[in-house]
Amino acid sequence: MAEFYPDEITEGARTVIRDVCGMKKGERVLIVTNPKKDVMAVSMALYDAAVEYGGEPVVIIQKQKSLLDFADKAVIAAFKTNPEIILSISADKIGKDEEAMAHPYVFEGQEFNHIFDYQMDATKTLRGVWTPGVTIDMFARTANIDYALLQKRCKDLSVRFENAVSVHVTAPAGTDITFGVKGRKPFDDNGDFTKGGKGGNIPAGEVFISPEIASCKGRIVYDGSMSYADIPDGIITEPIICDFTDGYISAVYDAHSNPPSPESDAGKLLASITASEQKSLAMKADGTFSAEKADAFFRNSRHIGELGIGLNPAATINGNMLEDEKAFHTCHFAVGANYDNDADTFIHLDGVVRDPTIVITYEDGSTFTVEENGVLKI
Repeated sequence: MAEFYPDEITEGARTVIRDVCGMKKGERVLIVTNPKKDVMAVSMALYDAAVEYGGEPVVIIQKQKSLLDFADKAVIAAFKTNPEIILSISADKIGKDEEAMAHPYVFEGQEFNHIFDYQMDATKTLRGVWTPGVTIDMFARTANIDYALLQKRCKDLSVRFENAVSVHVTAPAGTDITFGVKGRKPFDDNGDFTKGGKGGNIPAGEVFISPEIASCKGRIVYDGSMSYADIPDGIITEPIICDFTDGYISAVYDAHSNPPSPESDAGKLLASITASEQKSLAMKADGTFSAEKADAFFRNSRHIGELGIGLNPAATINGNMLEDEKAFHTCHFAVGANYDNDADTFIHLDGVVRDPTIVITYEDGSTFTVEENGVLKI
């Protein structure tokens, strides 16, 4: 099917199937995509690579989904066939699991609101790749990198979070925020997704950690790019300021107005947060959510779910968060849900901060500077 995609992404697709996912002959590969030129091209290149290496790929095409949309029932049904590998090659998101939102999967006392999370994080029967917003150019530049070097960088940085109790991030645009990480473990998107329970982005290349619940103090000033709930990512033209009270975002504005104008970058972020809050209330009103669950989703719409540090040398900031958050000289903070599954909500909105200084404090009071003015110290 090479007529559906340019030659320059063929080797990247082979690398993802063969090396990143470590696909074995006969393994079933579920590819979920949308009817958009670039994501369809990447999907078909991956399909051909899976066939070439003896896999059993199936492609499901659904309408483009946002963070606030539900996945098509056929997509959720396909997960229930228990494929070994998932490749979510979407223009935006795969969509929420409506059934599991109302009746979560439970594993060892923990609830999972999506079958994907249940299979990936609980039973660990699934592994794979997700690429929200991938383009042909991005895939061609960033998929076929030196993964051994990336994995070393990720390992070296992850070790620095052992026995950490807090992190302090500052940046030239005005970010000055501290949060707790005691008991939290870092994750890495290192391009080694060969075992069940492992997965991440292509482009790969970040180490990330979830702040302790309600521990954020200070201010984040996003000045790189931002993702939103139901509109495309974009380069930030006027820095977005987020202030915190009692660990949650209490104000979103910019240097020109508070509250921000709806068409501004800050206004778009505030609208996304508000949409998540309103959806929580709606699901409480119709009985889909218990009052307790709806209140948690509402509250976590203003939570910080992630600090991530970019480690992919081929990545640049271009207004597409899939790539932007992997770029050197940056970190990113996500508004909304975290990866420890104890602060769930409808949104996870990544925003990039340029040239940060990131200092970790340990149990014994010592510190380590991970990055200084955007320059990695590992």
